[in-house]
Amino acid sequence: MSIFSKIIQGEIPCYKIAENESCFAFLDINPKAKGHTLVIPKKEVDYLFDLEDEEYIELQKFVKKIAEAQKKALNCNRICTAVIGYEVPHAHIHLLPSNSMADATLSGKTKKYSKEEMQEIAQMIQDNME
Repeated sequence: MSIFSKIIQGEIPCYKIAENESCFAFLDINPKAKGHTLVIPKKEVDYLFDLEDEEYIELQKFVKKIAEAQKKALNCNRICTAVIGYEVPHAHIHLLPSNSMADATLSGKTKKYSKEEMQEIAQMIQDNME
Protein backbone atom coordinates (compact mmCIF):
# COMPACT_ATOMS: atom_id res chain seq x y z
CA MET A 1 0.00 0.00 0.00
CA SER A 2 1.41 3.38 -1.00
CA ILE A 3 1.78 6.34 1.34
CA PHE A 4 -0.94 8.06 -0.73
CA SER A 5 -3.36 5.19 -0.13
CA LYS A 6 -2.65 5.54 3.58
CA ILE A 7 -3.42 9.27 3.33
CA ILE A 8 -6.73 8.54 1.55
CA GLN A 9 -7.67 6.04 4.29
CA GLY A 10 -6.82 8.56 7.02
CA GLU A 11 -3.90 6.54 8.39
CA ILE A 12 -1.53 9.43 7.67
CA PRO A 13 -2.68 13.02 8.24
CA CYS A 14 -2.72 15.54 5.41
CA TYR A 15 -3.93 19.01 4.52
CA LYS A 16 -6.87 17.85 2.44
CA ILE A 17 -8.25 20.15 -0.21
CA ALA A 18 -11.08 18.00 -1.60
CA GLU A 19 -12.17 14.52 -2.57
CA ASN A 20 -14.87 12.78 -4.52
CA GLU A 21 -15.70 9.13 -5.22
CA SER A 22 -12.56 8.54 -7.28
CA CYS A 23 -10.07 11.39 -6.59
CA PHE A 24 -8.29 13.06 -3.69
CA ALA A 25 -6.36 16.36 -3.45
CA PHE A 26 -4.06 17.54 -0.67
CA LEU A 27 -1.21 19.97 -0.10
CA ASP A 28 2.29 18.69 -0.75
CA ILE A 29 4.18 18.63 2.57
CA ASN A 30 7.36 19.64 0.71
CA PRO A 31 5.90 22.44 -1.40
CA LYS A 32 7.81 24.13 -4.19
CA ALA A 33 5.26 26.98 -4.14
CA LYS A 34 2.55 28.26 -1.82
CA GLY A 35 -0.45 26.01 -2.45
CA HIS A 36 1.50 23.21 -4.21
CA THR A 37 -1.12 20.47 -4.37
CA LEU A 38 -1.07 16.79 -5.26
CA VAL A 39 -4.08 15.27 -6.98
CA ILE A 40 -4.36 11.49 -7.03
CA PRO A 41 -6.79 8.81 -8.08
CA LYS A 42 -8.12 6.83 -5.14
CA LYS A 43 -7.38 3.70 -7.13
CA GLU A 44 -3.75 2.82 -6.47
CA VAL A 45 -1.99 2.63 -9.81
CA ASP A 46 1.72 3.34 -10.26
CA TYR A 47 1.64 4.93 -13.72
CA LEU A 48 -0.87 7.64 -14.60
CA PHE A 49 -1.45 6.33 -18.10
CA ASP A 50 -2.38 2.89 -16.78
CA LEU A 51 -5.69 4.31 -15.57
CA GLU A 52 -8.72 3.32 -17.61
CA ASP A 53 -9.89 6.10 -19.94
CA GLU A 54 -12.90 6.95 -17.78
CA GLU A 55 -10.77 7.09 -14.62
CA TYR A 56 -8.21 9.30 -16.36
CA ILE A 57 -10.91 11.68 -17.59
CA GLU A 58 -12.46 11.90 -14.11
CA LEU A 59 -9.06 12.64 -12.61
CA GLN A 60 -8.41 15.42 -15.13
CA LYS A 61 -11.83 16.98 -14.46
CA PHE A 62 -11.02 16.95 -10.75
CA VAL A 63 -7.57 18.45 -11.42
CA LYS A 64 -9.22 21.31 -13.33
CA LYS A 65 -11.58 22.10 -10.41
CA ILE A 66 -8.70 22.18 -7.96
CA ALA A 67 -6.55 24.32 -10.27
CA GLU A 68 -9.35 26.83 -10.76
CA ALA A 69 -9.80 27.13 -6.99
CA GLN A 70 -6.02 27.50 -6.47
CA LYS A 71 -5.80 30.28 -9.06
CA LYS A 72 -8.59 32.25 -7.37
CA ALA A 73 -7.35 31.61 -3.83
CA LEU A 74 -3.69 32.36 -4.45
CA ASN A 75 -4.08 35.14 -7.02
CA CYS A 76 -1.43 33.75 -9.36
CA ASN A 77 -1.04 33.89 -13.14
CA ARG A 78 -1.17 30.15 -13.81
CA ILE A 79 -1.37 26.74 -12.28
CA CYS A 80 1.35 24.58 -13.80
CA THR A 81 1.05 20.81 -13.86
CA ALA A 82 3.73 18.18 -13.63
CA VAL A 83 3.55 14.41 -13.79
CA ILE A 84 6.82 12.71 -12.92
CA GLY A 85 5.74 9.62 -11.05
CA TYR A 86 8.96 8.27 -9.61
CA GLU A 87 8.70 9.61 -6.06
CA VAL A 88 5.72 7.52 -4.93
CA PRO A 89 4.37 4.43 -6.72
CA HIS A 90 0.87 5.94 -6.90
CA ALA A 91 -0.11 8.13 -9.86
CA HIS A 92 -0.18 11.81 -8.94
CA ILE A 93 -0.35 15.20 -10.58
CA HIS A 94 1.47 18.19 -9.10
CA LEU A 95 -0.37 21.52 -9.30
CA LEU A 96 2.05 24.42 -8.90
CA PRO A 97 0.77 27.99 -8.55
CA SER A 98 3.10 30.25 -10.54
CA ASN A 99 3.63 33.80 -11.72
CA SER A 100 6.55 33.13 -14.06
CA MET A 101 8.44 30.38 -15.83
CA ALA A 102 10.93 30.36 -12.94
CA ASP A 103 8.13 29.20 -10.59
CA ALA A 104 7.22 26.25 -12.82
CA THR A 105 9.68 23.71 -11.44
CA LEU A 106 9.90 20.83 -9.02
CA SER A 107 13.62 21.30 -8.52
CA GLY A 108 15.26 23.59 -6.02
CA LYS A 109 14.42 24.37 -2.44
CA THR A 110 11.11 23.58 -0.84
CA LYS A 111 9.10 26.27 0.92
CA LYS A 112 8.53 26.04 4.66
CA TYR A 113 5.15 26.80 6.20
CA SER A 114 3.89 26.24 9.73
CA LYS A 115 1.02 23.85 10.41
CA GLU A 116 -1.26 26.84 10.84
CA GLU A 117 -0.14 28.35 7.52
CA MET A 118 -0.71 25.03 5.73
CA GLN A 119 -4.21 24.79 7.22
CA GLU A 120 -4.90 28.37 6.13
CA ILE A 121 -3.69 27.70 2.58
CA ALA A 122 -5.83 24.55 2.34
CA GLN A 123 -8.86 26.47 3.63
CA MET A 124 -8.29 29.31 1.13
CA ILE A 125 -8.35 26.81 -1.73
CA GLN A 126 -11.39 25.00 -0.32
CA ASP A 127 -13.24 28.30 0.01
CA ASN A 128 -12.76 28.88 -3.72
CA MET A 129 -14.07 25.49 -4.87
CA GLU A 130 -17.17 25.61 -7.07
